[in-house]
Amino acid sequence: MKLHELRPPKGAHKKRKRVARGTAGRGGKTAGRGTKGQNSRSGGGVRPYFEGGQLPLVRRLPHKRGFTNIFRVEYSIVNVDRLGGFRKGSRVNPDALVKAGLIKSTRKPVKILGRGELNKALTVCARKFSASAKEKIEAAGGTVVELE
Repeated sequence: MKLHELRPPKGAHKKRKRVARGTAGRGGKTAGRGTKGQNSRSGGGVRPYFEGGQLPLVRRLPHKRGFTNIFRVEYSIVNVDRLGGFRKGSRVNPDALVKAGLIKSTRKPVKILGRGELNKALTVCARKFSASAKEKIEAAGGTVVELE
């Protein structure tokens, strides 16, 4: 056997079916499309999202509403009850909160909220405090420092 004698095995190449080439050819006359109707015409068929005249899904769903405020500030939130793990009289700032695992990073500003109780005098430094958090920290003998 030589290189020029190589042939694909019999049946490896199937002839392409050429439809609509007269009544004598296979697939002649209606070319496998049946008779009449929208799908038998050239350019026939329906849009991909057409649902037979029912209101399509793309029109049933609401449009996206509202807007995104580009000036919104997202805070890392810590509640007063989570500050109980710090030693009495210690200074609690964003770096200390990261070290304690209460917030992930100092990238976002910190806001202290008033859930729970505090029974230690702490110096708490954060960007914002809720009124109840401020009350509870000061009631426990601690001080509140608002950062810029």
